Amino acid sequence: MSARGNALVLHSPLPGPALLRALNGVAQEIVFTDARVVDESFRPRAAASRTYRYLEAAPRGPLNAYRAAAAVVVGDIDVRSFGRGLPGGRPIVRTVHRFEVTEDGTGFVLEVSAPSFVWGMVRKLVGAIRQVAAKELDLATLRAAVAGRRRLTLPLAEPEPLLLWDVSYGVPWTVHATGLSRRQKAYFRTERHAAQVRHRLLGRLGEERFGSDEASMDAGGSE
Repeated sequence: MSARGNALVLHSPLPGPALLRALNGVAQEIVFTDARVVDESFRPRAAASRTYRYLEAAPRGPLNAYRAAAAVVVGDIDVRSFGRGLPGGRPIVRTVHRFEVTEDGTGFVLEVSAPSFVWGMVRKLVGAIRQVAAKELDLATLRAAVAGRRRLTLPLAEPEPLLLWDVSYGVPWTVHATGLSRRQKAYFRTERHAAQVRHRLLGRLGEERFGSDEASMDAGGSE
């Protein structure tokens, strides 16, 4: 999993702009974008809302099927089927504010927002939605699990496409970074180039092994 939106609390005598510059010199792969002064009672875990995005590069069904399943898990849901290591006794309820599915090139972007999530919840929700889209799970059974009338054993979607997109505390950030440092820019250029090279190499290897028909690679098979 990666994160675009996250927050931490620290004590520093530096003013906001200087603090952001100092923090952005700590690690080239971590970018600090905003800051504000908070009182001693502030807790990073007490967010008003968290938003995750999941990049579904190879959808298991049509867009309308994904959206129909996503709509089922909006509202107050019993998460005992959608978390890891949860006790099976009393209902454990979380409130999902929204779950939207949009097209992004050849794939979908699944975006879900809630005040809090249990461990593994987003990946389990994606797994459930995939099963509905692939016609391996019907909407009625999913509704029963959401209502706590039925327990499901659901797969965990892969962690790599999961991104913590935003964390909101209901108050605005007051200081903003002016841009990436030279080290950070160099790091992201290098990472982007490496990803492009990997994509091209895998494409060529796939063509040599399976021919130019990408569908044959998606279909899988055995040696």
